[in-house]
Formats: sequence, structure tokens, C-alpha cells
Amino acid sequence: MASRSCLYAFLLLLAFQSTVIKANTVAVLPPQCRPIVAGTLARFEYLVNLIIGFAEFFLRSSTGAGIEDIAPGLVQGPVPIGATVANLDNATRAAIREFGLALVGNLRAIVDETLLRAPLSRPQLNFTAGVFAGILNLSGLTPPFNVYGSTTQFLLVAEPLTSSLLQFYLAQVIPSIAGNDQSQLAAGIGLTAAAQAGYFRTRLNAIVNSPVPPYTMTVANFTNTTATAVNQLGLCGVKNEGLIVPLSLGAENRTTTNVVPGDVNSLSPRRTEREVLRIVFGTRNATRPGGIFLSFNGALFRQLVALRQS
Repeated sequence: MASRSCLYAFLLLLAFQSTVIKANTVAVLPPQCRPIVAGTLARFEYLVNLIIGFAEFFLRSSTGAGIEDIAPGLVQGPVPIGATVANLDNATRAAIREFGLALVGNLRAIVDETLLRAPLSRPQLNFTAGVFAGILNLSGLTPPFNVYGSTTQFLLVAEPLTSSLLQFYLAQVIPSIAGNDQSQLAAGIGLTAAAQAGYFRTRLNAIVNSPVPPYTMTVANFTNTTATAVNQLGLCGVKNEGLIVPLSLGAENRTTTNVVPGDVNSLSPRRTEREVLRIVFGTRNATRPGGIFLSFNGALFRQLVALRQS
């Protein structure tokens, strides 16, 4: 009996060690892919920059209005550069305007539920068409790619950016927020972002095999190009994906369609603070603003700069 008990104990020890080793293996990430330790307020402060950026982009692209026109006194800071009303069909214009208005509501909720107070600081934003083309590796096309030129071109830009932001909300922000009210706030914002990202991918999937005028490339080709560009800027592996993927990357390895991208278990990949900054800056460096965000506000970003965590 003693020898059998010892055998059981030995087997349990092996199982425990195997579990610990496996857990440690999964948890180990390269330094540039690790999340930043920060408090709840600092995370919301960081998030405000991104929400302001997307709200301004959606509002100004759809109607030419800005956040001040919708909610005077909610934000203050430099007016975005290069904002242009996009050439959208009526239904898309209405949806993009709605998304912008919803994000204004998200900002107001942050002011109501956290210690951040209005007016919120708006970073310097650059919405020049060439900036988006550069970030998404769409420069060099003839004629030049113009996010504002058509509904499809606008969707091709909005999709990878909102998908990247969604990965940050769901996998990084929501689990790290302390406090029941603040957690519910973060979850509500994340669900709004999920709906917006789903809208863009669904719209593009409906025309996935169609060419994008005036180019011969199809929507599928474009989404693969933009996903690759975002992943290369993020520096932490394949997280954004196109609408058509190899069977080995499809859900359960049984489909090449990819309306809802995910990892091997169809779970949303996570992006950290630094990954998102590398992408929206377009510099592959989380401490060097550029691209869409020519500046960035808040304690978390200042912490990154001080620690030189790029």
C-alpha cells in the first residue's frame, strides 16, 4: 500500500509540474509584447486618446463636424489636420456618423464614472489621406489610395484600425480595470467597439471577391495587405487577419472565410498598449508619435517614454 501511495503521489507531482511548466510557457512573452503595469485611471486616460481619435475621424469623415459641435466643452486641444468629408453612400454615412456620436457618449460616460474631468485633452491628430495609406502599406498605388475617395476605400481603412482597437479593449483593458462601475464602463465601451468592428468586416465580406475601383486588387487582397501591415507595425505576431485565410488558419481548420478573426481557438487575440501605439503612430515605436497621432496624452504614455519602452 505504501508503495502504491508513493506512486500516486509521484504521478500527481509530475502532473502538477507539467501544468506549471505549460502555464509558464504560455505566459512568457517577448519584452516588447508585455502589457504595462498601470492603474485604472491611467488606463482610462490612455483610452481617452484613442476614443477621441476615432470619434473625430468618424464624425469629420461623415459630416465634417467635430466633437465640439456635438458636445461643447467635452474636449479641448488642437484641431485635427487633414480631416475631409468622405465620398460615402448615404447608408454608410449614417452609420459612420452614428459611430462617431456613440464614441462621444463613451467619452461623456468616462467623465461621469471616473476621476477624469472635462474638458478632456485632445491629442494632435493627423487625418491626411496619405497618413492612412502609409500606415496600412497602401502607398505607391496609382492613383494614390484615398481613404475618403469611396465607401469601399473608407471601409478598408476603418476595419483594420477598429479591429486592432477591439483587441486592446477586450483582451487588455477590460480584464485590468478595478472597481465594479469602472469594469462595467470598460465592458460597455468594448461592446460598442466590437459592434463597430463587426460592421466593417461584414460590409467588406459582402464584396470580398470584388475589385476595388480604380484598382484590380480585390477586397480580399486589400484586407490581407492591411492586416499584414498592422501586424508588422505591432511587432507581436499575427493578430489582424484578412477576410480570406489559408485553411490552416480558418476556424477549426475547416474554412477559409474569416469574417470573425481569432486565434487557434477562435478567441480574439490581445494587443497591448505598446502594440496599439506602434500601429496608430505608424513608427513601430510606442514612444515616438507620428502617423494618426502626432501627440499622445496621459501618465501611461509618459511612463513609457520615461522607461524608453518602445
